[in-house]
Amino acid sequence: MNLHQFRFVQEAARRNLNLTEAAKALHTSQPGVSKAIIELEQELGIDIFARHGKRLKRITEPGLHVLQSIEIIMREIGNLKRIGEQYSAQDSGTLSIATTHTQARYVLPLPVAKLRETYPKVNISLHQGTPDQVAKMLLDDTAEIGMATEALTAYEELITLPCYEWQHVLVLPLDHPLAKKGSLTLEDVAKEPVITYHPSFTGRTRIDTAFAHKKLHPRIALEAIDSDVIKTYVRLGLGVGIVAEMAVKDDPIKDLVIRPMGQLLGMNVARVAFKRGAYLRNFVYQFAEMLSDRLTPTLIAKAMTGHVADYEL
Repeated sequence: MNLHQFRFVQEAARRNLNLTEAAKALHTSQPGVSKAIIELEQELGIDIFARHGKRLKRITEPGLHVLQSIEIIMREIGNLKRIGEQYSAQDSGTLSIATTHTQARYVLPLPVAKLRETYPKVNISLHQGTPDQVAKMLLDDTAEIGMATEALTAYEELITLPCYEWQHVLVLPLDHPLAKKGSLTLEDVAKEPVITYHPSFTGRTRIDTAFAHKKLHPRIALEAIDSDVIKTYVRLGLGVGIVAEMAVKDDPIKDLVIRPMGQLLGMNVARVAFKRGAYLRNFVYQFAEMLSDRLTPTLIAKAMTGHVADYEL
């Protein structure tokens, strides 16, 4: 058996048993992938995949165990490469970060700048996507560290740790009636056209849940993934905006009124994530601590072995 066979089996499983797609992803031929998988099955004496003709139909029970072992093997190979990189170049390399637009735009600039100051030879590769895409980039080894508010905890293959709490805020034109009201309720907001995030981003689930709990059905006039876009359309009078507080915290806005909504919608938790069992280089630990002083290298190392709960942070 060899690593090529392991990669082919792993990619076939990832591509929903489509050998043509697996071959494209691995830049090889479909017959070559099929032959390598069959040879591995013959060597192991089991069927990893059940077939209908030449097509793979499902992963067999022993095949599931084989895939688990292959995942461990391939993960450790990745770790070996990182160990080599770590000790051949202690203060250089590339840090790949997967995150959402809001985190990339409003939270990460200062920690990234600080990391570059501390490790001037380290390059930063920033990958933006939905929270689910962030998780998948970690699982596919596209990124070493991920940051998002939603979705990350849904993946058992990831270690996730709370980084910081944040709340949504209401953004209003200066002359809007709600800007002059002393105490706001969700009922007040639900009467207005609302401009806020796409359902996959920036705590939108918490917004929807809070309104649903009150049996309110606000009209979502516009959805976006970019806080600046939401603020732009609020300025145009299309409705009231609900954005993350990070989008207004360090940005002096003179033409909009900002009202906190933590008491109405609840607090959100931004989390950092790592692939379970991954080897983390020193500057990855340092970057995590720059994101939050609670994320010490000792605590992260402990979490990577599965021995840290959220309450400890």
